Amino acid sequence: MRNVTLLSASLALALSAGSAAVQEKGQAGFDKLKTLVGEWEGQSEDGVPSRASYQLISGGTALMETYEPGGEPAMVTIYAVDGDRVALTHYCSANNQPRMESPPIEEEPQRLAFAFTGGTNLASADTPHIDSLVLTFEDRDRFTQKWSWKEEGNDHFTTVHFIRKK
Repeated sequence: MRNVTLLSASLALALSAGSAAVQEKGQAGFDKLKTLVGEWEGQSEDGVPSRASYQLISGGTALMETYEPGGEPAMVTIYAVDGDRVALTHYCSANNQPRMESPPIEEEPQRLAFAFTGGTNLASADTPHIDSLVLTFEDRDRFTQKWSWKEEGNDHFTTVHFIRKK
């Protein structure tokens, strides 16, 4: 009986350590996202101004982005660690909520790419929706978002360059 108890305890400890190592990898990506906390001003490649703000929520376990693209209604995106990845849910003004995740993270990234994994309030995968997001961290005060909007099987891209408000 004692051997079974020791084996069970050892197995639980090993699984816990493995889970912590996986979580740590995703945390590296989330820690990079946390550098965005604050207020930002942006401009798309076609000259449309945007604003974004980032704040930590839920005891620092999630990051909330509020994005206001040039006169359109504000949208919210929530980012959080999901194992060795970072996941997001985008609450879109198109009245749907695409979910995306990054590939497994190995080290602190200078770029995070998110791909569509599903969503809510989408009648089908053909319903127009945000399909991907790439964040590129240029330096402490500059980053770029590249969004993909999927409609009728075609991707339409919008790139916005942001500068931290001083």
